[in-house]
Amino acid sequence: MKLTVWVPDSVDQSGKIIMKLSVWVPATWIVIRQPILPYLSPLLIFLCEANSSSGMAVSDECKLKFLELKAKRNYRFIVFKIDESIQQVKVEKLGSPEETYDDFSTSLPDNECRYAVFDFDFTTNENVQKSKIFFIAWAPDTSRVRSKMLYASSKDRFKRELDGIQVELQATDPSEMSMDIVKSRAI
Repeated sequence: MKLTVWVPDSVDQSGKIIMKLSVWVPATWIVIRQPILPYLSPLLIFLCEANSSSGMAVSDECKLKFLELKAKRNYRFIVFKIDESIQQVKVEKLGSPEETYDDFSTSLPDNECRYAVFDFDFTTNENVQKSKIFFIAWAPDTSRVRSKMLYASSKDRFKRELDGIQVELQATDPSEMSMDIVKSRAI
């Protein structure tokens, strides 16, 4: 949230406010205070302007499991779901290291949005084994409009929490995240 603080005591001779301070803070910090009686000295008035992200929280489990995927390679993929009741991104499914890209693809629901990360192993043209971590924003055409908007507005904030994403894909149907596309984006 962008927090704009107006200090009513700070006015010049013509009555213009001369002090305005804008800072970015978590939405949970916002407190609105106003004077109870007009003759009390004015308190700070906080005016909030929403920014482009939804302010969706990210569970600690998401960060921990992603670090395990990245550093320890305990998982092949992780599927994340937004729990709208508590306004938080949570881990929905963990794919074991033995699972394939097809297993990952089938774990995404046909009519609901999800975020996912996939640890893709491949061999370069120089015959070198490499790995890249893909971030996939899955928003099928058949999903609810509200859900698509929520996932789209939360995506950048969520991605910032997952340090180490190397490639991003946005897909609305399975053909947009086929193995051929993944290979071409990896190399």
